[in-house]
Amino acid sequence: MSVVETFTFEDGSEEWLREILTKHYEEALSRANSLLADTDEQTTGCLTTPTKGPRKTRFHGRQVAVYRFVYCVLNREVLAWDTVVRHRCNNRRCVNPAHLETGTRADNRQDDWDFAANGVDYGLL
Repeated sequence: MSVVETFTFEDGSEEWLREILTKHYEEALSRANSLLADTDEQTTGCLTTPTKGPRKTRFHGRQVAVYRFVYCVLNREVLAWDTVVRHRCNNRRCVNPAHLETGTRADNRQDDWDFAANGVDYGLL
């Protein structure tokens, strides 16, 4: 009888996220909520961080962009290194979970082109 084992490659960030979501979820959720509380709500619905660029946070030995951390923790989703968190509002300082979605780097580039051509329709967010 032959046993076939499934091999799944995970990079370091995927392993770290999987461990956080399985072993330290309550702590991660508390950090995500505190990061969301430390934002300013804009008229567009964006929850922006008080930084000049995308805010980063350090959690259990790894530094990660806050918007990616918030998305992964609130959705309990482990993202591969090549999966990006896109901002539907086109504001990289925004951490509003309703404005975040995943996609490819090509999707992200298309978002930039669409924004340059058409802007953002905040009524659709």
